[in-house]
Amino acid sequence: MDSDRKYRQPGYMDSDRSDFRERRGGDERPRTPGPKPPLDITGPRLPRLVQAVTAARCFNCSTQLPNGIDWNGNCPKCNTALHCCKQCSHFEPSTRFQCLKPIPVRIPLKDKANECTLFSHRVTVARDGSASAPPPSPVMDPPTSPDAARNAFDKLFKK
Repeated sequence: MDSDRKYRQPGYMDSDRSDFRERRGGDERPRTPGPKPPLDITGPRLPRLVQAVTAARCFNCSTQLPNGIDWNGNCPKCNTALHCCKQCSHFEPSTRFQCLKPIPVRIPLKDKANECTLFSHRVTVARDGSASAPPPSPVMDPPTSPDAARNAFDKLFKK
């Protein structure tokens, strides 16, 4: 045996073998060590297909709330209070009194209306897939009678 290896499998030790160069196509170029150079980021950018929508939503029913809504009122769909802890951007269940701001006393009911002066409504950023998605097109008209369905089936398999 001319090699100290038992099996002649291709691997990391093959670079010193002569038949390895033949399998590579005779490429004798030295490989550049290190990471690949970054892609050219100054070129044209692809358009964003999915737009981001910034909106306030009800914590209970996830209905998108209009821009000029009265935050001391109720949700137009489910009628829950909007000026409550669960609708606030400072609400965090894992912190003391479940609020990121230093409040003097705990507010016991987080989904009921309160008079907190530190309230600021929560705004979410979501993807708007409706702008780029094409409208669904019907594949086939539904049959108008049982005979039409049977005829369509027979035509499909042609007796």
